[in-house]
Amino acid sequence: MAIKKKWPALALAATLGVGLLAGCAGNGADNASNSNAAGTASASGELKPITFSFYSEDPNPNWANMQDEIGKVITEKTGVTLEAEFAVGDAVQKSALIATSGKYPDIISAKTSISKFVDAGAVIDLTDLIEEHAPNLKKLFGDQINRLRYSNDDPSIYVIPTYDGVGNTAFDATGGFGLQHRVVKELGYPEIRTVEDFENALKQYLAKHPTDENGNKNIGLSLNADDWYMYISVTNPAFFATGAPDDGEYFIDKETYEATYHYLRPEEKEYFRWLNHMNAEGLLDPDSFVQKYDQYKAKIASGRVLGLIDQEWSYADGEKALKAEGKFDYTYGHYPVTLSEEFKETSFWPTGFMAGNGIAISATNPDPERTIKFLDYLASDEGQVLLNWGIEGTHYTVDESGKRTMLPEVNDRRVNDAANFQKETGIGNYTLLSGRFGDGVKDPSGNYYTLKFPEQILADYNEAEKETLAAYGATMWKDLFPKEDEFEERAYGAAWNITIPSDNDLTVLDERLKTITWKMIPQAVLAQPEDFDKVWDDYVKQLEDAGVQEAEELKTQLIKERVELWSK
Repeated sequence: MAIKKKWPALALAATLGVGLLAGCAGNGADNASNSNAAGTASASGELKPITFSFYSEDPNPNWANMQDEIGKVITEKTGVTLEAEFAVGDAVQKSALIATSGKYPDIISAKTSISKFVDAGAVIDLTDLIEEHAPNLKKLFGDQINRLRYSNDDPSIYVIPTYDGVGNTAFDATGGFGLQHRVVKELGYPEIRTVEDFENALKQYLAKHPTDENGNKNIGLSLNADDWYMYISVTNPAFFATGAPDDGEYFIDKETYEATYHYLRPEEKEYFRWLNHMNAEGLLDPDSFVQKYDQYKAKIASGRVLGLIDQEWSYADGEKALKAEGKFDYTYGHYPVTLSEEFKETSFWPTGFMAGNGIAISATNPDPERTIKFLDYLASDEGQVLLNWGIEGTHYTVDESGKRTMLPEVNDRRVNDAANFQKETGIGNYTLLSGRFGDGVKDPSGNYYTLKFPEQILADYNEAEKETLAAYGATMWKDLFPKEDEFEERAYGAAWNITIPSDNDLTVLDERLKTITWKMIPQAVLAQPEDFDKVWDDYVKQLEDAGVQEAEELKTQLIKERVELWSK
């Protein structure tokens, strides 16, 4: 393994005298103060503008080059502008190319590909920078800081976690199986608990309405199998629907930490047999395994897709178009569907704070101290409210009691014209740029940091959602799902969140197994029902020949190492 580069103590000491660190937040985030929080002051006390290059594995189609309203305030407060590049296509391959190039972006968000950058010496240890220059990040992570350590052998902090919010409480369900409100309404709001219930709802509605008002064929269920969305819409639902939590490509025994490639679970074979049945019944979109992501979203925006198995963030762009047209009956409710009633849907199986994926500072970054101050500002009380709520008087108001409320006309656009709203305001564009508090956490003013809290969620629901929920005796979608306290928190967080060292053979094995799985799952689903078992047996044999047992052993070792690291 390559020697890992850390920020040299000598160089760090030299840079400490360059910047002027000011406090990042007061008790309230509602008045704009502390503008030197992330800046390097000039002789006149003004911030020197600086531009950092930024790379993210995740796309952001609404990025406006920090020329949106929030971006301009961030630059005003910190002097920092980001020149961003978002991965298109195979993000993991893109990260690998960057990591080996020797030419690194200043700030890197590479998710689990971060191991490639660590092993290349491309990112620096942030431990001392956080200790010396990031009081807000220190406060944010608190006693969870140990979870930021890279490994048992290398306790460096290479990443500031951004994908998991500290203290997060999920108040609403945004996954599960989706059905348009018009479907359940016409059928008298039937119970939607099992795949059979879901199938029957589609079948009955299509029998009454085979086409839309323009004569175009309505679609029962459409899946998104374009590149890595295969996980979200096709393969991950197999474990959610059969009582297993989201541990990526592996099922983990909660007592022994033994890993099993999750497709080898007998109950998941039956889930894919059900998809095969849906195809045979003509209820599955025949384009599911060939359509591109944009085609999938456009199909949803047409209103013709009655059912989905997906996460809301994945299909949201298509649904946003329906909301913008006022077609709220064509948007989707969320149902805790499982293969049969013996299983509990596992969307809310708790992980604890997972750390893991987030922001790293490259070894070629021209000013790491200025960068950590920038990230610290975003993690401050002031920064968190700015990123989530926007600007006081423009996006929200604060009444005499101190309660913060989104302006009604602003909130309407945020919910019903979301893409344009994000591009113009920047709300939602910057939340993954630094450490953050999760939903349900209140700031010092007594208001929530984020907009995902019960009162706001209810205000965001459209009338079709409220009508559907009321018919099922629920207030929010989460009310229909099994709750966190019905499961035991996983000691390792989530297996997909564990970085695989790039010199570990599991990297090659996982890629080999993925290639087989992405080829054989569509074949199994699209096969003639009488051929399903034969295709599945061939799939299992290919996995065995490709080294699935060795992969399971290596994953088990990583799980055990994570448990050991987090228990220190």
